[in-house]
This record gives sequence, structure tokens and C-alpha cells, in this order.
Amino acid sequence: MSDWNAKIIEEFRANGGKVGGPFEGGTLLLIHHLGARTGTERVNPVAYLPDGDRMVIVASAAGADKNPDWYHNLNANPDTTAEVGTEVLDVHAEEILDEDYTATWQRLVARMPGFADYQTKTSRRIPLIALTRR
Repeated sequence: MSDWNAKIIEEFRANGGKVGGPFEGGTLLLIHHLGARTGTERVNPVAYLPDGDRMVIVASAAGADKNPDWYHNLNANPDTTAEVGTEVLDVHAEEILDEDYTATWQRLVARMPGFADYQTKTSRRIPLIALTRR
């Protein structure tokens, strides 16, 4: 795990899900995922959009030309856990597609416009993943 992520995870857990820096005031969760090839458990901090009965996370990789590793891991192992605030939730991850994608993307960038900037940096369509409680 990178030092960057490790520091955010430590701060998140120490402060009941609150962090400072570039994420201050935003909605952040810790997504647990199993490596698709290795089966190794990993944890990543990700911004999320509360969206009805689901939480939408964004596989932006800050506008890189490839999806983040956690995206591939969640596709391979969609039943997992997420830390939200002080709760650990059992969730199911599913990619958002078609018309739901378009409408959800619009809600997301209205609330977090930085993701629109990331989209301009890459030719891939940035995936959106819905997390729903199991």
C-alpha cells in the first residue's frame, strides 16, 4: 500500500471517517477488495456519492489511462466490505451502465466537479461502481 493511502486510512480510522487535506469535507469510504489474481486483501480510500440506497465510487485513477487495480478486483470479487464512518458494511459491487451511468455521472460531477476534470485527461470512460448493502 502506498504511503499516501496508508496515511489517509490511518487518519480515516482515527477520526471516525473524517480526513483533512484534499478530501476534507468530502465523502470518503475505505473499500476492501481481494486481489483478482493473488487473493490478497487490500484497502483503498475512495470518494463516494451517496445515491439513494447505494454508494457510488469512481474508478477515476485521477484521469490515468487505465482503471485502478481495485476496479478489476471488485469485478472479480464483488462481495466485500466498506468502512463508512465508524461502520463496516457488507456490500456488493456492481458497475453502473447505460442510462443509469449517464444520470449518475451527472449527479456525481454536479457534487464533485473534479471528476469531470479527470475525464478530460483520459480517453476511457471512467467507470462508476454502485455499492449496495448485502
